[in-house]
Amino acid sequence: MALIKPDTRRLISVIFKLAPIALRYRSDRREIKRAEGKLVRPEKYEEHARRAVDAFIELGPAFIKLGQLLSVRPDILPQPYIDQFARLQDEVPPAPFEEVRPTIEEELGAIERTFDSFDQAAVTGASLGQVYRAKYHGNEVVVKVNRPGIREKMAIELKVLHRLVPFVGRFIDESLRFSMGSVIEQFSDTIKEEMNYKQEAHNLLTIKHNLKTDKTVVIPEIFPEVSTEKVLVLQYIDGIKVNDIKALDEAHLDRKKLARKVARLFFKMLLSQDIFHADPHPGNISIANDGKIVLYDFGMAGTLDEETRVNLVRFYTALVNGNPQRIVEVMLNLGILQPQANRYVITRGVELALADMKGKKVEESEVKALMEVANRTIYQFPFKLPKNLVLYMRMLSILEGVCLALDPDFRFIKILGRLLEQEGLIEEAYSAELKEQIKRLRQALDASIDVAPMLKNYLEYQQQKELYGRPKRRLGFFSGALVGFGIFGVGLSLFYLGSETGKIGFTTSLLILIVGILIARR
Repeated sequence: MALIKPDTRRLISVIFKLAPIALRYRSDRREIKRAEGKLVRPEKYEEHARRAVDAFIELGPAFIKLGQLLSVRPDILPQPYIDQFARLQDEVPPAPFEEVRPTIEEELGAIERTFDSFDQAAVTGASLGQVYRAKYHGNEVVVKVNRPGIREKMAIELKVLHRLVPFVGRFIDESLRFSMGSVIEQFSDTIKEEMNYKQEAHNLLTIKHNLKTDKTVVIPEIFPEVSTEKVLVLQYIDGIKVNDIKALDEAHLDRKKLARKVARLFFKMLLSQDIFHADPHPGNISIANDGKIVLYDFGMAGTLDEETRVNLVRFYTALVNGNPQRIVEVMLNLGILQPQANRYVITRGVELALADMKGKKVEESEVKALMEVANRTIYQFPFKLPKNLVLYMRMLSILEGVCLALDPDFRFIKILGRLLEQEGLIEEAYSAELKEQIKRLRQALDASIDVAPMLKNYLEYQQQKELYGRPKRRLGFFSGALVGFGIFGVGLSLFYLGSETGKIGFTTSLLILIVGILIARR
């Protein structure tokens, strides 16, 4: 029996590998924090980020996939690190077929009896599975199989990652413990779902049902009788990889139209449905000869509850309209910002982001512009990325890269504006806005009701003072009214401090309150 458990041995090797990376990251993070988000020495940060990415690659598939999730976390990584981690690709040489054969035959029986033919050369290899071509009952199919021993390996990696979280808080920054814990939980859920092909089949069937009336997309059929948790058999659909620019041009396909179609498809899933494909990298999207979009690999799918989905619609409507105050309000509702956050600072940051996006050259990324502004202002207000938005951010970042490769003039904001209108989502956003304002008004009224007893007591106090010959009745009533209006105005304007009107209202109400108190003290 080994003296040290496998997960402990792995933990020691991971700590040894990541210790110098963590020390450099801690130094960079503190330096950027002291500079309030400014990149004082960008070349140094970029070099440290490159070394971090190299270390993650050497640590293997689990850390590569973890790095991909970290690449959309501006609450954890500074921008130079995000830029480097975004280049991590989940491409691993396939395991030899003789190591994979036992898994297929344990799940389905002898390959020769199950399939008409089976090509033993893997089409693709990734960290969790690999794909083969075959023929099943006369149908051209692809067979997706768990990598040999992957479940046992990932179980060890997940134990190691959970044990690393306290070290992050203790040796880097205690404020990171919650964020990193959230990342590891998200990563753990994602990995388990991706290895379970029954879950992938469910995702595929749900998305296929949701998009059944959309004539621009093709989704493969599943052969359920030969699909299990470890093996998935799907219809083979040929197509040109979405990033094969030369082949797309040779097929005389309009890449500008394709970029808009791809963006529209993914945002339609996100903003009007209950589940979305969360991994739109080029290997998972092909274009058929008739221009239809072919989607593969539904292992990574995101779900949003109705409240979050509606808030995202509101967010994009505000983004399209260039309304920074409304954007900040929605960010608060989404839980991205803490309630005690300085709304003025955040609103100013969003204004800069919108101005930066308008000033960008067309070949530059709008999503990246938003991420950079978030990074610059991250140390000035409490910020976190809720668990249910992590996959969404990853999807958005990858999707924009795909669309820009197809069309360098591609602009997300323009496409969003058209999509919101076509899908009837603008009306939904305005309806949600109206409900939000009614809710705020109700809260303000509740606050004013709470103030009423205090106002009554204050007026009674003034009347008592009058009995002793102090101020006149009229002056007491006037000062009480001023105090009442002042308290009500301050309470109401607190809900709108993110807007210019709210700030003016707050200042005016505060002045009325002070004047009322001064008169009462005479």
